[in-house]
This record gives sequence, structure tokens and C-alpha cells, in this order.
Amino acid sequence: MNLLLFAPFQPTPGLALWSLLIFCIFWFGMYKMAFKPIAEALNKRDTDIQTAIDEAKKVREEMDSLKAENDNLLQQAREERAAMLKEAKDTKNQIINDAKDKAKADANKIVADAKVEIDNQKKAAIAEVKNQAGLMALEIAEKVIKKDLKGNSEQQAFVSQLVGEISKN
Repeated sequence: MNLLLFAPFQPTPGLALWSLLIFCIFWFGMYKMAFKPIAEALNKRDTDIQTAIDEAKKVREEMDSLKAENDNLLQQAREERAAMLKEAKDTKNQIINDAKDKAKADANKIVADAKVEIDNQKKAAIAEVKNQAGLMALEIAEKVIKKDLKGNSEQQAFVSQLVGEISKN
């Protein structure tokens, strides 16, 4: 029966009290040393995760806002480019039209100047012909007066001869 006296799992009130006391001290120590820091770390991690999620949402909203702003700026840039191209085309067409108008005006001026010059040359030629005709008439008249002719037919033959001589000169 010696075996029954030595039983390691036999509960006695003193052993149970000491075991309970040690267990409580152990749990208190674990609470202070392990559970509380672990709980604080988990709470901090939860807070950090929530902060990161909030910041990610905020960043996503900012990115959406920036994307919308960029789209607006891109649209404005496209509109400005289209306006600049239209203005450049209008300016080009205006320059071409101005050049055509100037060329037409210059051509008309050249034609007008040429007509004036032709008219002046014509007037000068007519004046020259009149002067030559007047000189010829004076020469004929001078020669007719110098020669005393007997008849009308003789005068006409003499005048024709003089005209023929002057024409040859």
C-alpha cells in the first residue's frame, strides 16, 4: 500500500491553494508582461491599419480629383491648340488674301501706268507727226512761193514732186 501514499496527482487543500496562488501570480505576470503589451500592439496595429486605410482612401480621392483636374487641363489644352490652329489658318488665309489683293493692285497699277505711258507715247508720236507734217508743209509752201509757176497743173506736179522728195528723206 505504499503505492497509494505516494500519488503525485492527489489533491490536497494546501497544494490546491498554493497551485491557485502560483497560477494567479503567473496570470498577473503574464498580463503585465505579455498580454497587455500584445493587446496594446494589436490595438496599435489596428489603429495603424485603419489610419493607412483612411489615408489610402484620402489618396485615392486626391488621385481621382487630380485625374479629373488633369482631364480638364488636357481638354483645355486641346481646345487651346484647336483655337491656335484655327487662328494660324485664319492668319495664313488673311496673309494670302492680302498678298493676292496687293498683287492685283500692283498689276492694275502697272497696267494703268503702261496705258498712261502708251497714251503719252501716242501723243508724243502724234505731235511729232504733226510737227513733221507742218515742217513739210512749210518747206513745200516755201518752195512753191520761191518758184513762180505758170499754171495750176504745173503747181500740182511741182507739189507732188516735192512731197515725193520729202517722203524719201
